[in-house]
Formats: sequence, structure tokens, C-alpha cells
Amino acid sequence: MTSMKTMRFEDVSLGDQLPALEIPITVALIAGGAIATRDYFPGHHDKDAAQELGSPHVFMNILTTSGLVERFVEQWCGPEGRFQDLKIRLGAPNYPGDTMTFKGEITALDADTRTAEVTLKGKNSMGNHVTGTVAVTLP
Repeated sequence: MTSMKTMRFEDVSLGDQLPALEIPITVALIAGGAIATRDYFPGHHDKDAAQELGSPHVFMNILTTSGLVERFVEQWCGPEGRFQDLKIRLGAPNYPGDTMTFKGEITALDADTRTAEVTLKGKNSMGNHVTGTVAVTLP
């Protein structure tokens, strides 16, 4: 895991790449994320119920994905970054036994508000699980 140093606005340029982050997808991550977000839909914690729905295994909910997106960006910007906007879209599901790899790039900068926009994707073996943008104000 990278250290939690603070990224300053002056140190950021358009096109900068964020350090990639690999997340192993496990049953514990999927079920724990669902329970932590009070999402008791059986497809997120009960393999038999998920299979009855046509899914090969339990699958990650969007709130867990959102939290992982925030983790990815915060590991880059540090604890003094302030999230202003988060827009994500789900694609391929995350199933246990896979790995999701986050990649991101600075695609917009606003010097007046000291805000950087990160365009990102989290990809697994089936394709993009999540794509989106995050706006974060930097010190």
C-alpha cells in the first residue's frame, strides 16, 4: 500500500497517471461490503441465491464499488483531498476469484478551485467493472 502523503495542486499536471491499484475480489470483500452498506440483497452474500438469479457466484454491489473508487483516488491524493463529485457507471460484474485493477488519469484541472478531475476505470478479467470521474479539491 502506498503512503498517505498529501498531493498538492501545484504538483499535478494534465495527463498524469495515478498509480495502479489491484484489488483481489473475495467473498469476504463482496459480502462484507454489502453488509456494511446495509444491502441485504441475497445475490451479494448467498451463493445459492445468486446462482438462482443466473449468476455464477455472489457479486459486488455498487456501494462497495464506490468505496473502492474512493480508496483508489484517496491513496493518490492523500487525506487532505476533498471529494467534490463522483460519477461512476458499472459494467462487468465483480465475482470472487478475480482481480480488479484501477487505473486513472488527470483529465481536467481548475486552478480557481484547486480541483483535479480523475477519469478512471476498474477492470477485471471480463472487462471494465467500473468507469467514471472523480473531482477532488487539493490543498
